[in-house]
Amino acid sequence: MPALKSEILLLAAVALATTVEMVEALTIVLAVGVTRGWRSALMGAGCSLLLLGGVVVAFGPAVVHIPLTGLRIAIGGLLLVFGVQWLRKAVLRASGYKALHDEDATYASERAAAVAAPGGGAATVDWYSFTVSLKGVFLEGLEVVFIVLTFGASQNRVALSAVTATVTALVVSTIGLVIRRPLSRIPENSLKFVVGILLTTFGVFWSSEGAGIRWPGSDGAIPVLLLVVAATSLLLAGALRHQRARLAATRTAP
Repeated sequence: MPALKSEILLLAAVALATTVEMVEALTIVLAVGVTRGWRSALMGAGCSLLLLGGVVVAFGPAVVHIPLTGLRIAIGGLLLVFGVQWLRKAVLRASGYKALHDEDATYASERAAAVAAPGGGAATVDWYSFTVSLKGVFLEGLEVVFIVLTFGASQNRVALSAVTATVTALVVSTIGLVIRRPLSRIPENSLKFVVGILLTTFGVFWSSEGAGIRWPGSDGAIPVLLLVVAATSLLLAGALRHQRARLAATRTAP
């Protein structure tokens, strides 16, 4: 049962992280596609997906064959780096110290840049659209690939992790391309908070296990650790929000 809970949390982390990154990548593709035409934008996005798939195929088998102890230390450390980075930004956003990510604003900015860029036309490849789409999808997708490989390898579930990410990406992309608008109604900032908590939790758990620490209940300790990380993060966000409000009141006081 604990192992099943661990696997569910793992797949949830992969699916949520993929959703966040795909929403951001899709915003870029939609902006250039709507503004300058779909062919080159979709070509760039397609090439990025092929490159990302190649990374998974190339490195997935190699990662699986690394000794488990060393793998968990390396994976745990890397997940902590990524997780704390996501969590730090999420806490700052929740407390008001950092602006919330706004897909509508990003979409408008990308459209303005696409309108101002030279070139285009239906008869030839629009290299601006192709390059922007390729770069946007590839850079956002790299984090998903990292999560797929690390989470999958730690549980010998690289294939399952990759399938989860692929299905999630297809669902998000299909919705976005059908409505042809940025998916701004998805609570992206909240999802980033959740993903940061999940990555940090697994990072602490796996790096500790790799270092020889044995958690009470083995994988059953993960939900408890998850609650501790979540509670700590929410308390930090609340404390920072209170501090910001106090500083604002001090500045406006006569």
